[in-house]
Amino acid sequence: MSSRSPSLQAACPPHSTATLFWQGVMAALPLSVAVIPWGLLAGSMAMSTGLSIAQAIAMSAVVFAGAAQLVSLGLVMAGASALTIIITIFFLTAQHFIYALTLRGDIAKQRWFTRVGLGFLLTDELFALSADPAKRQVPYMFGVGLSFYVFWVVASIAGIVLASLVPNLSDYHLDFSIVAIFIPIILSLLKNRSALIGLLVTAVCVLLMKHFQLEGAMIVSGMVGMLVAALLERKKEAT
Repeated sequence: MSSRSPSLQAACPPHSTATLFWQGVMAALPLSVAVIPWGLLAGSMAMSTGLSIAQAIAMSAVVFAGAAQLVSLGLVMAGASALTIIITIFFLTAQHFIYALTLRGDIAKQRWFTRVGLGFLLTDELFALSADPAKRQVPYMFGVGLSFYVFWVVASIAGIVLASLVPNLSDYHLDFSIVAIFIPIILSLLKNRSALIGLLVTAVCVLLMKHFQLEGAMIVSGMVGMLVAALLERKKEAT
C-alpha cells in the first residue's frame, strides 16, 4: 500500500516527484540569486551586534526570517527592549498566518513532518511562487523553499566572513536588494483591481505618514491597504 495521501497521488504521479522538485528549484532561482546581497547584509549585521560566529550562522539557519532578521538586528543595535522587538517582529511577519491559511487546504492531509518542513520554509517567495493552486504540490514547494533557504544561509555565512574583511559593509547599500526582490513578488500577486487599489492606498499612506513623520508608517499603511482591498473584494462578491 502506498504511504502517500490520495490527493498527492492524484496531483503528483510517482515518477514526477524529482521533476517537480527541480522545477521548484529553477522557479526560485531568480529570487534566490537576488537575495544574495540581502543575506550578505544579514550576516554582517549579525556580527556587528556582537553575536558570535556560531550565533550569527544559527540566526540565519534556524530563524530564517529575512526582513525580520534585519529589523530585529537593527533594533538590537538601537538598544530597543525585548518587548519592542517581539511586538515589531510579530506584526512584521503576521502575513505568514494568511499564507498558512491559504495553503492549508492543499497541505493539511500531508504527514506532520511534511507540514512542519513546509511551515519552516514558508516565505513570501514560496507563497508567491505557489499562488497558482496547480503549483501547490509538495515536491515543487520543497524545491522552491530549499533553494531559497540554501542561498540565504550561504549568503549569510559569506556576509559573516566579509564582516571581518570589509569594514562598514552596510555602507554599500546592500539593503536595496530587499526592495528589488519584493517588487516582482508584489506584482505577481496583483491579480485583480481590489489588490491594485489596496497597493496604491498603502503607497499613498506611507508617503503621507513619512511626510508628517508619523510613527509606524509601514505597519499602519499596510493594514489600511489590506482593509481597503478586503472591503472592495467583499463589495464585489456581494454584487
